[in-house]
Amino acid sequence: MSLLARFYSLKGLLFGLNERDVSPDPIEQFQRWFDKSSSLGLPLANAFILATATRDGQPGARTLLLKDVDEKGFVFYTNYDSRKGGELAENPRAAMVFHWAELFRQVRVEGRVEKTSEEESNAYFQSRPRGSRIGAWASKQSSVLERREDLEAQVREIQRKYRGQEVPLPPFWGGYLLVPSRIEFWQGRPSRLHDRICYERETGGWKMSRLSP
Repeated sequence: MSLLARFYSLKGLLFGLNERDVSPDPIEQFQRWFDKSSSLGLPLANAFILATATRDGQPGARTLLLKDVDEKGFVFYTNYDSRKGGELAENPRAAMVFHWAELFRQVRVEGRVEKTSEEESNAYFQSRPRGSRIGAWASKQSSVLERREDLEAQVREIQRKYRGQEVPLPPFWGGYLLVPSRIEFWQGRPSRLHDRICYERETGGWKMSRLSP
């Protein structure tokens, strides 16, 4: 066992994940683990891998930041015209992977994806730093960029355009809500006989089961 693993084991954070200790609601269980990772000051505790696919099954994956989670699901924001936006338009299903290596923990989330309301998107957009809002207008995300200088020139143009006024929400930018149908919690063990607790949505609630490592 590594020194880091031994430290967390002594702190009572590791190892083992038992059905009797987890919430019957996977969103509540996710919140417990997320709050723990955040309280320990783990870097980018809200980072996750988002996997999408085209209509014909060509996969794509990238790292994003979780911005909200509640009983409805998991929220993130991006450019709707980006590659992931195009893939979600064709195939509105996706998977998320959260990995907190320091805690030997991972969460996998699968489900359908829908856009958040314009009001929700605008509320988050206006909370971002001004530079990030300008960047959202300036960048044609995922498109070919011939020169870095072209992007910087576009940033200056947007800065001039909105000098002295609020930067509005671009029509091509906003949020997505992933509504989960399956959530799996993975807790590592030194033996590599890890614990996996899986929740699958059923009519009226969630079914919990243990998976082999």
